[in-house]
Amino acid sequence: MSAADKPAGAAAPKSFLSRILRSRETGIITALVIMFVGLTIFAPDFASPNNMLNDARNFSFVGIVVLGQAMVMITGGIDLSVGSVWGLAAVSSAAMMSAGLGPIPACVLALVISGLVGLFNGLCVTKLRMPPFVPTLATMSIARALALVITRGHSIDNFLPFDSSFFNLGGGQSFGLPNPFIIFVVLSVIAGVVLTRTVYGRQLYAIGGNERAARLTGLSVDRLKISVYVISSVTAGLAGIIEVSYLSSAISNQGLGKELSVIAAAVIGGTALTGGEGTILGVFVGAVILEVLRNGLVLLGTDAYWQGVFVGSVIVLAVFIDQLRKGFWRTR
Repeated sequence: MSAADKPAGAAAPKSFLSRILRSRETGIITALVIMFVGLTIFAPDFASPNNMLNDARNFSFVGIVVLGQAMVMITGGIDLSVGSVWGLAAVSSAAMMSAGLGPIPACVLALVISGLVGLFNGLCVTKLRMPPFVPTLATMSIARALALVITRGHSIDNFLPFDSSFFNLGGGQSFGLPNPFIIFVVLSVIAGVVLTRTVYGRQLYAIGGNERAARLTGLSVDRLKISVYVISSVTAGLAGIIEVSYLSSAISNQGLGKELSVIAAAVIGGTALTGGEGTILGVFVGAVILEVLRNGLVLLGTDAYWQGVFVGSVIVLAVFIDQLRKGFWRTR
């Protein structure tokens, strides 16, 4: 049969299979499956229902923040302040509830405070033309200092009766699943739709791909950039509030160092530090991988001091594999 006689769709399966194999998500999902199988064999407690539920709850806190961070990174920026904003929202919401404010107003005000930090970051990046590293590093310090001012170095406990429904937000379950995990999944679906099915999402990718071209086409680049920094800070604040609900207390060092975990999860999930590339499915799996790795190392009895070495190695390996996938080394 000649090429002209072949059905029009004959080449489609091969093309579809090729896209699947070249997809970054396929690689990290495969890595997650291998990790899961290996840990199930060598650490039987890993696959226990209780451990799975704990893992789902634990990676959801970081995962919620990764959703906002990924949007910032897609535009070519980075937000180093998310860990400190996480802590600031946690202690400010607890302090306001301890002062007699209801849970809903306290949480809303804490999110507003978080959003203002993101607004400040966005304005510095767009209006003052600062590299994203500079203002977000500054607000990382400022937000952490404000958390210390609020707590004076002490924990905030007993801010609500123990039977308050607020504690179900982070500590409860629905449909047999931890509430933080359900929130993470819902927000992931929303973020995925926004990035792939809306004009706003396509504009973010356009900015990260070529900001100058985006400006020349008439996109409001500054407004879009400010919006993603606000979103990033609000998601960090939301994670802090949910964690307070889970722990039933707030301390100034909540979220300390979490910015590294958030960026690591985004990078492992395929979000490019140079902008213009990244998916919600990828960062979702990246957040899961990071927690599975941490939990697996604990169950295998690995010295806690070595855990950072393993996580850092995984980040470097993930970036290296991504470069191979894109043919970077063949062009050098």
